[in-house]
Amino acid sequence: MATVYKVLGQSNPSATTATSLYTVPASTSAVVSSISVANLTSTAATFRIAVRPAGATLANQHYIGYDITVGASDSTIITVGLTLATTDVITVYASTANLTFQAFGSEIS
Repeated sequence: MATVYKVLGQSNPSATTATSLYTVPASTSAVVSSISVANLTSTAATFRIAVRPAGATLANQHYIGYDITVGASDSTIITVGLTLATTDVITVYASTANLTFQAFGSEIS
């Protein structure tokens, strides 16, 4: 088995749109060590993060963070240690189009 440490995903989603940040590839598992959320504007905004097992349709039980505020021109780093299986999906949602998301971690294949 090979472990690769890397940027797993980056996204600048449209406002109020659930967007896939990272999908675990086939025959692979992953560990997400941290997720960064940066607010690129001078007003506070909110975000949501969900983990959808095996690409399931987004539902309330998938949220690990809901309507969390990130201050104006600020960022939040979330240390999570999420373990994900093949086809699991991290989904993000932003109240404005001025938030960016990054997931960092490792893939094991």
